[in-house]
Amino acid sequence: MAFAFSPSLRGKWISPYFRSPQEISIAVDTITLTQPISEGQTLVSSGQIFELGFFTPGNSTNRYIGIWYKNSPPAVLWVANRENPITDSTGVLAVGKDGNLVILNQAQIIIWSSNLSKVAENPVAQLLDSGNLVLQDKSSSYLWQSFDYPSDTQFPGMKIGWDLKTGLNRYLTSWKNADDPSPGEFTYRNDIHGLPQLFIREGSSKIFRSGPWNGLRFSGVPLLSILVFKTFFVYNTEESYYMYEHSQNHFITRLTLNHSGLLQRLIWNEGSSEWTVLYTTQHDQCDSYGHCGTNSICRINDSPMCNCLLGFIPKSPQEWDVLNSSSGCARRIQLDCQKGEGFIKIVGVKLPDSLHFWLNMNLSLKECKAECLKNCSCTAYANSDIREGGSGCLLWFGDLNDIREFNQGDSMQDIYIRMAASEPGKALELVDAVMKGSCCVSEVMKCIQVGLLCVQKYPEDRPIMSSVVVMLSNESVTLPQPKQPGFFTERSSTDTEECRTESTDNLITITELEAR
Repeated sequence: MAFAFSPSLRGKWISPYFRSPQEISIAVDTITLTQPISEGQTLVSSGQIFELGFFTPGNSTNRYIGIWYKNSPPAVLWVANRENPITDSTGVLAVGKDGNLVILNQAQIIIWSSNLSKVAENPVAQLLDSGNLVLQDKSSSYLWQSFDYPSDTQFPGMKIGWDLKTGLNRYLTSWKNADDPSPGEFTYRNDIHGLPQLFIREGSSKIFRSGPWNGLRFSGVPLLSILVFKTFFVYNTEESYYMYEHSQNHFITRLTLNHSGLLQRLIWNEGSSEWTVLYTTQHDQCDSYGHCGTNSICRINDSPMCNCLLGFIPKSPQEWDVLNSSSGCARRIQLDCQKGEGFIKIVGVKLPDSLHFWLNMNLSLKECKAECLKNCSCTAYANSDIREGGSGCLLWFGDLNDIREFNQGDSMQDIYIRMAASEPGKALELVDAVMKGSCCVSEVMKCIQVGLLCVQKYPEDRPIMSSVVVMLSNESVTLPQPKQPGFFTERSSTDTEECRTESTDNLITITELEAR
């Protein structure tokens, strides 16, 4: 699915405002067997942060139970009965005799339930200051919690991912539209079938991928120059989940998958009293899953933006000539495990997708390279953790999909793509015939690569002379892959516009990220 972005809407968030009768907040944050809440009443967490009550979205006439921030404009973050609305105005949220949290309609028919597997003793439902609605028994252990059943929004402290012991999978599902909170077409979930990472899907089709976790963030989400929240990713034999927490208590943020399929992080702007878009994950064509096909790289500022990786050629040149790169690329020379196979370094990228990978957190980058060379099927390697100079080893096998490059400074993630031993042969055609018998192939390749680095299209990409000297004189230096040269004959393409809007509040820069 391709995304079109309207400049007039960037940096703003359109809320599915709800209509509700005059609400009366009751003094407690709990629901008991003898104290339910009904229409006109709301439950408020002890710190006055979150509120729970009945609401009607947009132009609908249906009623739902929802949770929202108490002191912000109406933006519902969680819905209990999103598939079973109340069609009258006499709903009740109560704790039943069997311990279940239930919603009853006018006829006292249960239209929604927490569906506990066993009867609870002295059950109490409580709205916490985290926004989590929990059902507890007399031992105060959680029998059920709303954080295990997200709607379209991730709260701070809410896990998106798997409890591998129980099989519970927590994920976001968009609303159907602004008037209907029932599950829509889009989901945001942690995929553990292959390299663990987060995907947005439309139905079963992948439309966005976060990239794998690199110790600081997901490699497909550039570094943000803000310290509003901290992110965590846990992957072990018991759990695999993503979570974030606020790094400063006076900031309020949320992560919402809207009904158009856009995943947006919003921050509450106290000065303007509105939700402001901090960033949208899908903000250019390179963020569309597999936009350039396999074994290629997407560079949003290049024209054309799709190019085969070095050592690869288009599978269908005719399609590439008309700017259709979906067929991807194939190796010009197949790997055969001959002595002399090497790697080309690509800097600042979203690491590729693959169902076939190998991960070892204890190896160095040098050891990782050696492991890749041992296996004829290994096509690339990278550090799995970029903190403190890098550590850990991640190997890919087979085709490499959904690689994109970021601007310098946006990403510190590099990858090393395997090259066939005979791949340098084409470069030797540039060498004078008199020198071919006596020259060193590796030195020739180095000189050609440095030369290409020096004529890249954008001056900021070109190395300074002191760096050139280091590259030519140091045998251990790994050279990056050159980008398109300035004199490259370009095919016509619509120029990429770059637009950036900024507003400041409390010394935090709030930026809606645009094309990089």
